[in-house]
Amino acid sequence: MRRTLTTLALAAVAAGIGGLLFAWSGLYSVAATKEHWPPVEMFFEMALRSSVETHAAFVEDPPDLDDPALIRRGAGHYENGCAPCHGAPDATRNPISRHMMPEPPYLPSQLADWKPQELYWITLNGIKYAGMPAWPAQQREDEPWAVAAFLLRLKGMSAEEYRSLAFGGTQPDGRARIADLTGPVSGPETGRLGETLQDCARCHGRDGNGGADGAFPRLAGQSADYLYETLRAYAQGNRFSGIMQPVAAGLDEEAIRGLADHFAAQKPATPSFAAAEPDPRLLELGQRIAESGDPGRGVAACSGCHEKPGDGRHARDPRYPTLDGLHASYIAGQLRLWRDGARGNTALSRIMEAAVRRMTDEQIDAAAEYYSRRAHGDAMVKGDDGKS
Repeated sequence: MRRTLTTLALAAVAAGIGGLLFAWSGLYSVAATKEHWPPVEMFFEMALRSSVETHAAFVEDPPDLDDPALIRRGAGHYENGCAPCHGAPDATRNPISRHMMPEPPYLPSQLADWKPQELYWITLNGIKYAGMPAWPAQQREDEPWAVAAFLLRLKGMSAEEYRSLAFGGTQPDGRARIADLTGPVSGPETGRLGETLQDCARCHGRDGNGGADGAFPRLAGQSADYLYETLRAYAQGNRFSGIMQPVAAGLDEEAIRGLADHFAAQKPATPSFAAAEPDPRLLELGQRIAESGDPGRGVAACSGCHEKPGDGRHARDPRYPTLDGLHASYIAGQLRLWRDGARGNTALSRIMEAAVRRMTDEQIDAAAEYYSRRAHGDAMVKGDDGKS
């Protein structure tokens, strides 16, 4: 037995030395023009699958992956961040990606055997030595779920459905276009800034109202100063988002100012609400948090910074956003990011982090619902029946 163990140990040492000498010799080609040897390919595939399955087992349960807003948000990012390498139902992969080693898979037909938590883990963490990057904003562990939700719908998706999700609509001839969300648009229509605006409008709409499903925040009605500072914060990595940071990082000062001025000049659309009215007690709590905060818990009143100019109470710093009429899900999500320290590191971050640090989930949801139903600084946005 001792002789057998010694022999096996010597064989292992010899194999290790042989492997090092082979690697040192440079005989194995690392060129992307050469396929891996079949045993090497099988080993890498096994290691990849096992690693993803093991690490994804510790991922928490996903949110509602059937949420249309979550799916559309994932589609918007997929078009910019994923489709060039992985293809889309209306387009093949970028020719450059076809010459990568390993070649990125064409995802519209190769997703059946991945579970939601596995898709999420890959999107968040990337894959070493495969050209698959990690999520650009690791603080935003919530965002990759949007991509996972979209990927689960991708197999068998038609080109028309894909364009509707990623672009907002299609031309009769099949070319992608920007959704016509409301009436006429002011601002630049041609030239370099016009092209940039078209890319922004895929998600936010040319009129900046972002659509009715809450997938993207409304930009119309915000001050130009706020929009300018927000884009700069994304571009500099001071506000965290794996969706927005890569987009803003490619903008120069002129483009940032031009986009901010354009969207600030747009008219906010009248918010629309689900048929079910919220619990009046929830709105009452939201109004109380907005106007008075919760001194017992150290929660500051929102109105100290976020009231609109001309409301007779406060002159709002233009760097603070207007909350009236924003989607409740967006407001609540941002408040939770502030509370968790995952929103960003801007000049005003410390103020907001301190303001929401002790907010409960109920208070967050209440404040979000209240502001989503306010009309231009008045009491509540009225429903179709005329009731508040």
